Order: sequence, then structure tokens, then C-alpha cells
Amino acid sequence: MAPKAYSKTGLTVFLSGSIDTPPTTWQKTMTASLSHLDVTLLNPHRPDWDSTWKEDPSFKPWAEQVKWELDGMEAADIMAVYFGPRTPAPITLMELGLWARSGKCVVGCSEHYPKKGNVWVVCERYGIECVGGVGELIEGVKRKLAGLPSKAERSECGLFQGV
Repeated sequence: MAPKAYSKTGLTVFLSGSIDTPPTTWQKTMTASLSHLDVTLLNPHRPDWDSTWKEDPSFKPWAEQVKWELDGMEAADIMAVYFGPRTPAPITLMELGLWARSGKCVVGCSEHYPKKGNVWVVCERYGIECVGGVGELIEGVKRKLAGLPSKAERSECGLFQGV
């Protein structure tokens, strides 16, 4: 969980998405569903987040959080991106835009998400699997994980470099 350091022990999944379900239910569901796998889950949700934090690069806690998230997205093998029904999720839209061409995204987009048309068109354009709910997103992440080489396979090819 952010902003703690982490070590990659296998494949890494970054949880990008809406924080509009109490208390971030989709991340807990995703974590529980993947807990039996050799994956590192990077969850940017912080229980100590304070809504008074200034969105200002000179404000250390906020800047630390944003940098942790950027580093995590770069390190991730897969981006699980979720757009819930109750928020426009502008940061999640930005994250999808940053990584849409990477080949590592799987998107879940609620039927009631206010910008679902934009998300669906971007996913179609870049060949990103886009599903409706959290359960389908979990299955999409599992399929993507199954298609990636394991840590051992990546080590043999010189592709695994730890963190």
C-alpha cells in the first residue's frame, strides 16, 4: 500500500481506479481474489489520506503519493483500471491515457460511469480488454497474468530485474 516501498516477487499489478465505493471495495475484492497468486499488488489507496492535503508539488505528502503512483505504474506488468459508477475519476482517466498504448491495461467500466463512452472508445482503439464490473475485471487480470511469463521464465531470459 502507498507510500511504502515494495519488492517485486513475481508479476506486479497496479490498481488504478475510482475511490468512490466505501471503503474502496473494488481494491479489497481484487486483492482477495488474487491473494493466492505470486503477484505483487500495488494499491495506491492510503487509509491516512487527508482531504486537506494541497495538490502542490512542494507539499511533501501529496508529492510523495503521486511519485509513488507513477513509479508503481511504470514497474507494473499489468494495470487493473476501474471506473466506478459515482465519480468522474479524472486521475484514473489520466492514468488510462498515459498507459493505453502500453499493452498492460485491463479496464473495468461500470455501465453507470459518467464518461463510459470515452473509456470504451479508447479501449477499442488500443485493443484493451474493457469489461463492465469488478468480477469481470478480476477475470481479465487473471487472463492477462496467465499470458505473461513467470518470474522464473523472465529470469531465464534476463527480463526480471527485481524492483
